[in-house]
Amino acid sequence: MNKKIFFFDLDGTLLNKQKEITPGTLEALKKFTDAGNHFCINTGRAIDSAKAVYDGLGLDFKGSYLCGSNGTEIYSVDEDRYVFKTGIPMEMVNPILDLADEYQVHCHTYNEDHIVSRHDGECMNYYRRVIKTPLIVTDNVMEHITQPPSKMIAIELHDHDKQERFRKALYEMTGGELTLLYSNPYYLEIFPATAGKGSAVIRLADILGIPVANTYAAGDEQNDISMIEAAGCGIAMMNGTDIVKKSADVITEYDNDHDGLAPFILKAIED
Repeated sequence: MNKKIFFFDLDGTLLNKQKEITPGTLEALKKFTDAGNHFCINTGRAIDSAKAVYDGLGLDFKGSYLCGSNGTEIYSVDEDRYVFKTGIPMEMVNPILDLADEYQVHCHTYNEDHIVSRHDGECMNYYRRVIKTPLIVTDNVMEHITQPPSKMIAIELHDHDKQERFRKALYEMTGGELTLLYSNPYYLEIFPATAGKGSAVIRLADILGIPVANTYAAGDEQNDISMIEAAGCGIAMMNGTDIVKKSADVITEYDNDHDGLAPFILKAIED
């Protein structure tokens, strides 16, 4: 009856600069989950990418969940199934891509197994340094999408002002139906306003019958703020941005390369 669930962003939070979980943090996670608590990766990445990270790290925590694409997908690792899924309305996809082309900002979306994009090039190459999901490049994106995509992402590596102009135009076009926020200085995440990492915290806690007071969430970037604010205990990484730190209940003493989260994971077992 006193089970807890801990939500983690990946890059800059759970993972160090080498994209690994440091030994002290891994040991703390094992103790936390062995005590009957739940582990959840809550990321902007799609579920297939989050699952590749989970498997690639050799994680095997009973009761693990993956919240992907900024809360639009929730997946049970144990049951190998989605427990929640939403997406961008199909009729919005091409207009968003058209607007991105007009502003000369790279934008792509996803189906169940692939990144789907009108364009390849520098931005896509940069994105796929870490995201290993296969790529489809096509003039007809909708031909490869059979259900509302979990999210879209706009990437601009050199001119943030241009990306901001695109963001404002997209907000005007979609009338607030979508959330538009930066997961880092280059990536503008586009997903349904009904989703978000914070909504995933509330939704999964409800599915599992866990009080919100028994939820913990840790992150370092703007798209982590909603889950940090939604959780019973919101934790900002000391390597995180200032705006994230202002939204948190506590800030780690050490960064993601030095087991910053380990003391909070261990304390959660006792709380």
